Amino acid sequence: MSRIGKKPIKIPEGVNVTIGGEAIKVSGPLGNLERRLPGKIDVKTEDGFLKVSSKGDSSMDPIFGTTRSHVQNMLIGVSTGWSKTMELVGVGYRGELVGKNLSLALGFSHPVIFEAPNGITFKIEKSLIIVSGIDKDLVGLVADKIRAKKPPEPYKGKGIKYQNEKIRRKAGKAAKAQAGAA
Repeated sequence: MSRIGKKPIKIPEGVNVTIGGEAIKVSGPLGNLERRLPGKIDVKTEDGFLKVSSKGDSSMDPIFGTTRSHVQNMLIGVSTGWSKTMELVGVGYRGELVGKNLSLALGFSHPVIFEAPNGITFKIEKSLIIVSGIDKDLVGLVADKIRAKKPPEPYKGKGIKYQNEKIRRKAGKAAKAQAGAA
C-alpha cells in the first residue's frame, strides 16, 4: 500500500468537500475546484478528514498515492492558494502588467505578452514575477510557459529563472583559453 496514499488529509476550516460519483468538488474562501477520480479510487470523509482508499485489490496501483496528493493540493489551493516566484535576470529585462495580462521585455524586437488564464493572477515586484492561483497544476504550467520564452543561459545566467533555482555555469572562451595555455 502507498505510504502517501494511506495518510488521512485534514480538511481546513471553511472548506467544503462534496464527493459525488467519480468526481470530487472542493470549495473554499478562494474559489472552487473539481476533479474526476479514477475508477479504482474511493474517497470518503470521516471526522473532518478525507481518506483515500482503493477499490478491490489495487493497493499497489501507482495512481493511489497520486490521487491523494491531487486531493490535498485542491484543499490547500482553495484555502491558501499556490504561487510560483520567478526572477528576470539580465540588463533591460523587465515585466509589467497590462490589465490582467503580463508584458515582458526579454531582448526581442517585440514585447512578449501572456494572457492570464481563468484563475491565474500575475504580480510584478521589481524583477520578480509572481504567478498565483488556486490550481497547483495550472500555476506550474503557466510559470513553465513563461520560463520557456527565455530560459536562463549557462554563461551569464540571463533569462527567466525560478527564484531559488541554481543555474549551472559554464566557463567561457577566455577561461578555456587560459586553462589550455597553463
